[in-house]
Amino acid sequence: MDTLSAEIATTAARIVVEEGLEYGPAKRRAVKQLGLPLRSKLPGNDEVEDAVREYIELFCADTQPQELLALRRLALTWMERMAEFRPYLSGAVWHGTATRLSDIYIQMFCDDSKSAEIALIDHRVDYQPTTVSGLHGLAVEALSFSSLSPELNETIGVHLMVYDLDDFRGALKPDSKNRTPRGDVAAVRKLLFETSV
Repeated sequence: MDTLSAEIATTAARIVVEEGLEYGPAKRRAVKQLGLPLRSKLPGNDEVEDAVREYIELFCADTQPQELLALRRLALTWMERMAEFRPYLSGAVWHGTATRLSDIYIQMFCDDSKSAEIALIDHRVDYQPTTVSGLHGLAVEALSFSSLSPELNETIGVHLMVYDLDDFRGALKPDSKNRTPRGDVAAVRKLLFETSV
């Protein structure tokens, strides 16, 4: 990674951790903050994630592990509530770089997307349906709402991304760092058990 790209990644990492922005917007804001041309070559998400891990280690090592644990517990609660839709945790909460400002992203693989909405209505959840960029950059419906984390004593954004069951094929292929890109209920329980011991 060249020096300029590293500087953008470092600045973006600070924005991600301190403001809870996603990687894309954080990289664009970093370019602006650094006074660079808008068409500057941006670092990849892997570089930003590495910078986020470094930033957390330097500035948040005393608070982030407990915040991550609380977010994973909240994610598991929603995954268990939505278990019939094959939920998988992804993003920063799954990969371990989340802080109290991070949202929770749960990918669900359903036979019928409307039944997921009905389940949220049954849970009395006031959600907003939106369309976001999902797997392979394709548009996907997301059901977004806020949920109280008792441990953090604040509301956290939860996004249930609703995929067709057919989209599950290939969804567990290792990412560019050879990690599983998402985890099911059992995998999240295992993470919680390992970090609680």
